[in-house]
Parts: sequence; C-alpha cells; structure tokens
Amino acid sequence: MKLYRFLSADDTSAFCHKVSAALARGWELHGGPTYAYDDANGVMRCGQAVVKEVEGEYSPDLKLGEQ
Repeated sequence: MKLYRFLSADDTSAFCHKVSAALARGWELHGGPTYAYDDANGVMRCGQAVVKEVEGEYSPDLKLGEQ
C-alpha cells in the first residue's frame, strides 16, 4: 500500500531536518514544497508531501511517522 504524509513547519533548518529524516526512513518526495506566510504568527511556513510503499493494509490507527 502507498502511504501519504504532509510535513509542515516554520521555514527553518528544523523543517529541512524533518524532511531529511523522512527521506532517510525511505519516504519519497511527492511534488514540490509549498510556502505560505503565517500572518497570525508572523513567520513563513513550508510544507512537503512524502509517500512510501509499505506492506500491509491501511488503518486509521497507523502511526505514519513510525513507518
């Protein structure tokens, strides 16, 4: 089955590390990154979709970050 995650955070190196950690665990980039200004907090936010093929069946109880 193919799993999907959308990673998001403030536009800092911590976000890059979050995406890099997912890639190191076998996730693959899905499309390009997105950026938007968070007016309420006064920061740029970024996001990146990632996907991964795994064995088994999907369940809403599945912890995507642990895959």
